[in-house]
This record gives sequence, structure tokens and C-alpha cells, in this order.
Amino acid sequence: MSDLWNDWRWQLRHAVTGTSPALRELGVDAETARRVQARYPVRISPYALALLSRDNPRDPLNLQALPSAEELLDEPGMVADPFAEKTRSACCYGLKQRFPDRVLVMAHDQCAMACRHCTRKGLLAGAEVVKTPAQLAAAVSWVERHPGVREVILSGGDPLLLSDAKLLAFVRAFARLPQIDAVRIGTRAPAALPMRVTAPLARRLGAAKKVWVNTQFNHVRELAPEAVAACGRLVDAGIPVSNQSVLLKGVNDSADALFELCAALQRARVRPYYVFLCDPVAGIAAFRVPLRRARQLERELARRLGGLALPRFVRDVPGAPCKMPI
Repeated sequence: MSDLWNDWRWQLRHAVTGTSPALRELGVDAETARRVQARYPVRISPYALALLSRDNPRDPLNLQALPSAEELLDEPGMVADPFAEKTRSACCYGLKQRFPDRVLVMAHDQCAMACRHCTRKGLLAGAEVVKTPAQLAAAVSWVERHPGVREVILSGGDPLLLSDAKLLAFVRAFARLPQIDAVRIGTRAPAALPMRVTAPLARRLGAAKKVWVNTQFNHVRELAPEAVAACGRLVDAGIPVSNQSVLLKGVNDSADALFELCAALQRARVRPYYVFLCDPVAGIAAFRVPLRRARQLERELARRLGGLALPRFVRDVPGAPCKMPI
């Protein structure tokens, strides 16, 4: 069983969805799970499921993973696509540009765990995803014709759900361009599917000399030994790893929770980079932390953490030229 458990493909094949009896055992009402899944993805890897509490439905990890009726509440002013990703095109399939020096490439449309606070929770179904060699070649050609682009972000969904060969094809295609300083991979795999980060994959990604990884840990308990080891394999391969947390009500909206998370990240050699306020996306009302409280937490954390472990608190604002300090 241990060999299967450590096989990331087995983990994906046995991921829990909204119809699974395993959710009932964790206190999720069957009708609620059905209604949520009809609107948003519900998916949890067995590894991530094993980290959840069987006794406390308001556990920080449970809140991030389990579907809730609160996701179906109407929220004035909140929409599925506040950043116009479905209509924003860089004249190339699966490639988006919001900022002049970087582009985002949709490399996958699924994740090992469909987080309940996901900014793309209503967008992944039917999203433009670069899947074929021709589509990848077109994206590379577009970037090459726009020399102001110096960074490519592989996103989704989670690019690490691709096979080694397909992921490396993305990385190498963009890394070979002299104008590109960094190929950034945005992934939640170290937290939700750490066995995906194998030593051979990490070495091959590191060999490109341009790969950076941004991951997302929101609570210290997500930094289980397996997750720390996955991050270590990336760092040992010469890949800078940074963390982008989301400030989530009931999960990490206290100075103690943020301090423990950032200190643990530093011990794991992962840079605490950003703490994001929730994006203005429909379906995540239950997680929103008021701006005034976020500013208070930022001040409290700055008094307790040295600069190497202190993240920047920011929010993503539609139409803004960059990430905005809070």
C-alpha cells in the first residue's frame, strides 16, 4: 500500500469528489456537496484528505478542502471572473497578459485539491489550456515577438499534474528564449500532493537554470514532513521556492497562526513571499478578512518576525498595474 500511496498518479485516480461517501464521514451533507459540485469543482487527494480533522469541521485544513453551503451565497459585486481572464487574451490560445513584463500560460485545468478559496474556482471548467505541441509553439512564438516579456508563469490548475515530459517541454520551450529571466511554476502540489515532487523531476527542472516555484501553504499543519521534504527536493536542485499564502478567515487570520506558518516556512527553506487578501471572486465570502483586520495583522507580524521570514501583504485589484500593498 505504501508504494501506491506514494504514487502521485494513484493519488489522482483516487481523489475524492463531491459524490464520495468519504465526505459524509467528515460531516459534509450529501445534498450540500451535490449542489456545490454542480457549480464548483470538488476534489481532494487521499494525501490531503488524510490531513483533515475527523472531529472538528471548522478545522483550518477542513475549511480549505471541504465543500460548504456558504459557497453558494450571493455576494453583491462579486463575480466569477473579476480579472476578465476569459476575455483577456494575448492573441494566443491559453496565454494571458495582465502586466507588461510577464505572461501567464494555462498549463492544466485541474488541481490535486480544489481549494474552496480558489480565485479560479468558477473558471477552470472549459478554460483555454495549452495542450498540444502546436499550441505551445504558438505561445512561445508570441512571447518571442514581444521582447518586453521577461517572465513566464505556468499556472492553471496545477502544472505539476502534467507528466514529467510535458512539464519539461513547457519549461524548456520558454527557458531557451534569451529574453526570459524566469519560468515561474505556480503549484499547490507540495501541500496537497508532495509525492509528485520527485527527485528526478526536481533535478531536471533545476537544470533549466531559470525555474522558480511559487507554492501555497496557508496553515502550519500543511507543512507536514512529506511537504517539507518535497520543498527540500526543489531547493536542493537549485530552484528558488517562495510561498504565497491567502489570508483566510478561520484558517490563518491571527498573528499566532501567521507567525507559526512563516517560521515553519523559513525552516523549510521556503521564502514567505506574499500574504494575499482574498480576490473579489464569487463563492468565497466565508473566507474574507476585512482590510482593517489585515492591516492590523501585518503590523503585528512585523513586530514578531525578522525580514527574511516576513511576507508582504498585498491585494490583487482589477485594473491595477501591479499587486497593491494593503
